Amino acid sequence: MTSIEPLYDKQCTCLLCGTDFTTKKIRIKFVKVLNLDSDFSPTYADSNNPLFYYVHICPACGFSFHEESTPKFSFNEKMLLIEKVCNQWTPRSFGSKRSLSDAITSYKLATYCATLREEKHVLIGGLYIRLAWIYRSILEKNQENRFLLLALQEYEASYMTGDYKGTIVSELKTMYLIGELARRTGQISKAIKYFSLVIEQQTNTIEPNIIHLAKEGWSRIKEFHQT
Repeated sequence: MTSIEPLYDKQCTCLLCGTDFTTKKIRIKFVKVLNLDSDFSPTYADSNNPLFYYVHICPACGFSFHEESTPKFSFNEKMLLIEKVCNQWTPRSFGSKRSLSDAITSYKLATYCATLREEKHVLIGGLYIRLAWIYRSILEKNQENRFLLLALQEYEASYMTGDYKGTIVSELKTMYLIGELARRTGQISKAIKYFSLVIEQQTNTIEPNIIHLAKEGWSRIKEFHQT
């Protein structure tokens, strides 16, 4: 009997140039989450890490995107991406099993593309925080903090502009992430402010788990400053 491999080929079409290509994904049955950190970073039971395959990279033009990326471009966005990405790209494939280095490169490419086209802040924040999680998994504290700070900036901008609306990230979760990322990067007054905003919603929310996490974050701050 042929055994089923964790990785399978997913068919993709480049949003920018229209090239068809394949990228790897991990079958759900092989994804085993042991726990989630307070900023939702998952710890996996083995080496099958879906984070490595979150970003799709077109082998022909280099445009990098993911399933939540905005599918349509303005003319100016397209011209800028062609100039800054496609014209600098040496054709290569990320369609095989990815190494740690491949995964990191994929996120850096995706954040560059998303920034050039001025994607929603909440989507760029999602790329930065995932990259921070990958660095956390290999104990690269300086790089983790660097990308947590970038994620924090994007989530703050998302909250201020309301561009999280229409995405899978709610207003409450956006506020919580700002508080938690502020706490993790030593911005305590900001963390307290946003945890308080979350907790104020406890009587009229459908996300009680977020309220619970905000209270835990508040408790961590109090414990740290009492010791």
